Amino acid sequence: MKTTPHFQDADTFYEQLLDAHTGLSREQSELLNARLILLLANQIGAKEVLAECIRAAKDMPR
Repeated sequence: MKTTPHFQDADTFYEQLLDAHTGLSREQSELLNARLILLLANQIGAKEVLAECIRAAKDMPR
C-alpha cells in the first residue's frame, strides 16, 4: 500500500473532485463519494490492499 503521495497531477484531481461536488446536496455528495470509492477500489482489486487501506484510513488522525 502506498501512503506517500503518488498522484500524477494531484492539483488537477483535487479540482475535478471539487467540481464534481459543485451544486450537489449533502446526500448527493455522499453518494458520489461512495460510488467513487467503489470504482477506485475496483481498480485496486486486491482484497489485502483494500483491507490495508481501510485500516490506514480508520487510523488516520482527524
